Amino acid sequence: MAERNPYDVLGVNRNASDGEIKRAFRKLARQYHPDRNQDDAGAESKFKEVQAAYDSIGTSEARREHDQQEQMRNMFGGGGRGRGGPSMNFGGGGGGLDDLIGQMFGGGGMGGMPRQPQRQARPQAKAAPINVGLDISLEQASEGGQFEFSFKRFKKQGTNMETKRTTMKLRLDAGAKHGTTKTIKGQGHDHPEGERGDVVVTVRIDAGEAFRWEGNVLVQEVPVPYSVLMLGGKVSVRLLSGKVGRLAVAPLTQVGDRRRMAKAGYDGGDLALEFTLAEPETLTTSQEAALKALGDEGL
Repeated sequence: MAERNPYDVLGVNRNASDGEIKRAFRKLARQYHPDRNQDDAGAESKFKEVQAAYDSIGTSEARREHDQQEQMRNMFGGGGRGRGGPSMNFGGGGGGLDDLIGQMFGGGGMGGMPRQPQRQARPQAKAAPINVGLDISLEQASEGGQFEFSFKRFKKQGTNMETKRTTMKLRLDAGAKHGTTKTIKGQGHDHPEGERGDVVVTVRIDAGEAFRWEGNVLVQEVPVPYSVLMLGGKVSVRLLSGKVGRLAVAPLTQVGDRRRMAKAGYDGGDLALEFTLAEPETLTTSQEAALKALGDEGL
């Protein structure tokens, strides 16, 4: 059975921040931990899958390496795995070169273009773009500046195509937006007989483990005890600014309900506060008794 994509295993999208990935891992690891599922034969294998997924993309460095290897595997049908990557010869002529270019850049014939009569001019082929994630903190995004990142690209060396690690810098204006893409022209893969490709950089802003992005909206999860959700009350919330306040919770609030706070988010934007159920790791004897009484009442 093919190994599942680590993003799918953890239930996060490819533009998720590092904080979102950590939070998703902790939730799933707690859910499937063998100590909590001793009668479930599949829990241990699920736990190992979650752990392996986190090992693949749990840090910026590991994630960057995984994404680059995945792009190369997709481009070369399984090639590109391992340090240094493939070194392929594209010398000679005829179908061998066409096959290689088609494999690298899609389609049939030179550069993915269909075969045409010799007399017809053909547009110059261009290598596929390299997609790179640039992970920065909220403070870095607010201040802007130059940020370094690295990636692997295919470089033409005589009659060989070899991998080369390249390091570049990208300047971002103050107040850069999460999910913004910047295209760096002509700095990507070499093409055996055409134009070098581009590098497309996606900015990923990590606002912290309590936060996640939905488009341009920053969402903060607010854990609330079940009694407060049902009866109403107040909970303490540490906002993005670092200030701690008391947030009123209306009676019969549902998990997933939101409160929008104007200008309390990133770069003067709004902040969406989303209520979640606080899940204690342990219970006292009196709490167990109270929960049993609630169960007797149908709650």
